[in-house]
Amino acid sequence: MTARERVLAILNGNMPDCVPWLGDLDYWATALVGRGQKPQGFQKSPAYIDWHRDLGVGFYLQGYFPFKTIVENCEVKEWKEGVCRYRQITTPKGTLRECWQWMPDDFTEGPIEHLVKTAGDLPAYQYLHANTRYEPDYDFARQRVEQLRQTGAGVMLAYLPKSPLMQMVALDAGIMAVVDMMSDDEGLFTETLAVVKQSHDRAARIAVDSPAEVLMMPENLSSEVVGPALFEQFMRPYQSEWAAAIKAAGKYSCIHLDGTLKGLLKQECGVGLNFIEAMTPAPVGDLAVDDWAGFCGNPDTILWGGIPGGYFTALVTDAEFDRHVRQVLSVMRQSPRYVLGVADQVPPGGLESRVRRVRDLVDEYGRY
Repeated sequence: MTARERVLAILNGNMPDCVPWLGDLDYWATALVGRGQKPQGFQKSPAYIDWHRDLGVGFYLQGYFPFKTIVENCEVKEWKEGVCRYRQITTPKGTLRECWQWMPDDFTEGPIEHLVKTAGDLPAYQYLHANTRYEPDYDFARQRVEQLRQTGAGVMLAYLPKSPLMQMVALDAGIMAVVDMMSDDEGLFTETLAVVKQSHDRAARIAVDSPAEVLMMPENLSSEVVGPALFEQFMRPYQSEWAAAIKAAGKYSCIHLDGTLKGLLKQECGVGLNFIEAMTPAPVGDLAVDDWAGFCGNPDTILWGGIPGGYFTALVTDAEFDRHVRQVLSVMRQSPRYVLGVADQVPPGGLESRVRRVRDLVDEYGRY
């Protein structure tokens, strides 16, 4: 069977010939391009799919939003100063500014100044989202779906927007500012999330209608940051609504949960999603793969992940890598409700030999 046939079998409640192995290689590929080891544009080229096939890894993820975001009735300025990227948005309700700093050794960026800093920024943030529109951007999805159907290399996944709360926690404000704003003016904060939801709903509808076969809400969750209380109040309604819409469209839904699991796994498994993706096991995470199924409480939820990203680097010995993957496979081959994946991504320091090794281990130890 192909990687595509295997994962579709699991998603449809059937048993493939062995445990599917699909990995997120996007971060690793970004580093390879940055070092000049892969050409510019590599990740959007057909060669990217061929690379997955050569490595024996099923393809599914590369951070793709199938819509364009257009801000209206605001003055938007963007500029760079050295390794810092700035964006300033001037609205009739106030001015918002953020700064993200590029980390060249890590091939990623992080916020050093958030867009939303205090409750005083919320009226401007509301105005920004009320004046944001979205347009379909489907060409790349059409291209990828056709490539994947022809090659059998995997499935095409696209992103919805994050839930409004996680938009603020992960990107626009940070958890400390979110907690402060809730304490300072809970009514205004809740009103703001409602405005953001109206905006995100417009984008989510475009994503669901795209050619993508799988739709992810890229929440980037970890249970020590957002626990059950915030989840129930602010996230479950959004996720449940769009999980149902994705199902009605005949597609597959998932959430990205790549941190600690115990505080949110049961809740997420009750949303109605097809699978939970990028699950990080002990010893890096807080729940062993052996305990995933019993803890999640929903026998219909597919559990996807199992190999921590750091295990693909020289920080872990070859012997420990093999031991861990064999142990994960000993659990996953017992039932067709698992997909072996990276938790969360193969990092810039990833070893090609480790990525290739997984295919050998699956072929030997991943048969049902």
